[in-house]
Amino acid sequence: MTAVQVRRMYEARPFKPFVMHLADGRRVRVPHPEWMAFSPSGRTVTVYRRDDSSDVIDLLLITRLRVPANSRTAARK
Repeated sequence: MTAVQVRRMYEARPFKPFVMHLADGRRVRVPHPEWMAFSPSGRTVTVYRRDDSSDVIDLLLITRLRVPANSRTAARK
């Protein structure tokens, strides 16, 4: 994945929740654009969770971006 591809998903209008698959096998869900922030350098993103915890992810470690088929209902939960 490239930073440009991640930014396109993030900036898509209308926004669709998506999942980032990481090189270590983890999956990180981005339910809303306000839950994700790019670092000033653009090398990492921080994704927040409902409990205020967060993941800092190096964009070079993202192997796949996926929009779940039920992304509309997932955004409401």
